[in-house]
Amino acid sequence: MPTAAPAPAALNDIVAMPAHALSEAIRLRQVSCREVMAAYLAHIDRVNPKLNAIVARRDSDELMREAAERDAQLDAGQWLGWLHGMPQAPKDLTAVRGMVTSMGSPVYKDQVTAHDSIMIERMRASGAIFIGRSNVPEFGLGSHTYNAVYGATGNPYDPSRTAGGSSGGAAAALAARMLPVADGSDFGGSLRNPAAFCNVYGFRPSAGRVPSGPAPEVFLKQLSYEGPMGRTPRDVALLLSVMAGYDARAPLSLSDDPAQFAQPLETDLRGKRVGWLGDWNGYLPMEPGILDLCERALGDLAAVGCEALDYRVPFAGDRLWRMWLVHRHLMVGGQYHALVHDPETRKLAKPALIWEVEGLDGITARQVYQATEERSAWYQTVLRMFEEVDYLAVPSAQVFPFDVNMDWPKQIAGRPMDTYHRWMETVTPWTLAGCPVISVPVGFNAAGLPMGMQLIGPPRGDLAVLQLAHAYGQAQDWVRERPPVALWRD
Repeated sequence: MPTAAPAPAALNDIVAMPAHALSEAIRLRQVSCREVMAAYLAHIDRVNPKLNAIVARRDSDELMREAAERDAQLDAGQWLGWLHGMPQAPKDLTAVRGMVTSMGSPVYKDQVTAHDSIMIERMRASGAIFIGRSNVPEFGLGSHTYNAVYGATGNPYDPSRTAGGSSGGAAAALAARMLPVADGSDFGGSLRNPAAFCNVYGFRPSAGRVPSGPAPEVFLKQLSYEGPMGRTPRDVALLLSVMAGYDARAPLSLSDDPAQFAQPLETDLRGKRVGWLGDWNGYLPMEPGILDLCERALGDLAAVGCEALDYRVPFAGDRLWRMWLVHRHLMVGGQYHALVHDPETRKLAKPALIWEVEGLDGITARQVYQATEERSAWYQTVLRMFEEVDYLAVPSAQVFPFDVNMDWPKQIAGRPMDTYHRWMETVTPWTLAGCPVISVPVGFNAAGLPMGMQLIGPPRGDLAVLQLAHAYGQAQDWVRERPPVALWRD
């Protein structure tokens, strides 16, 4: 078995391995798929009750039989791909054939899906074994993972705090070593916020990089992208190589060869300019300590040859927020309009969903058109910004992980938050621009709670962003340095 990072007390060597090392060990027959499955299931049994990150668990005997089938395939010389024999728990928003897709809603708690999404098709074809689901907020709304079907997900560094969301179950399971890598999706920071809160990496790819669908998602979710999470940028990139690539069912999908993400990420970053946005010149309220951690992380970027410089965005933050609300109402409200207007299902819906639908009801076609004009203006501004710098950097969240029993933060640094997602405003500009963004860990506050920083590249610059994150991770590896050891100690 290849050498792994030193394992914390009582952590099985297999689950301690980074995903790229585990995949190679499976391919080379240094460890069997049955051994991998047994190790992960035992670790999940021990740790998951403390976090509630993985839900809708499948029967262990069935999973061991599937692992044996993967071993038999290797015996016959058939290696399916990078995920061969690796346990995965797809986010409970994406369609997985034969599994319940509850979306955290009592309306769909018994809904068994008849098809795979495009992303799941690709993960299945690459040899993944689906062991259950990662928990989500109801319909993925809000960056805090709790719902009436499965309950709340705790933070691996303090289970009394939130793991973030909506990929909170995925991030918590990944940080707690219950999964080698994880899938997620991101509209309002759902890959970035939970990664920051759980001390892992979460990558929102460029528009079209990971095709969404099949219909109706093709057109309903043009600002919601699926993407990878991992404990190293290399693992993130390798999972992206499985997820990415053109599909005719997704007309906006990109045709670039996804094999580019399976190549080594080392590159020369000397002279690359990173524009630090901070709190958007005071526009974004920040909990004390966040900017300090991010600014220290900029020093690690400088250590790999980058030049970090203060950068002022030539676009008003409140102007971005207004267009964001219209796009959010349009895409969330449109998708769930019928559910909210049916009295029987409305009474089962969380207030955030009702608010989105009612917000759409009050918007005119002219306002939608104006919001698309504004988004185009923002996109052109972003292109001009990347003529001046190579990358941008900004905090991944405006608060540290908060009480798991709280719906959402109602104020930051004394400033009131007027919507259930206003406290995550730091992520919305990059959603609107369609830029590739990765959240990288930047350390911990005095209470031992993690934080992250977004590294942003120009549209379709996914590989460059992953290369920057890889160099940063080589300079400062918070995942290896500060695992949530308390979870697996007796």
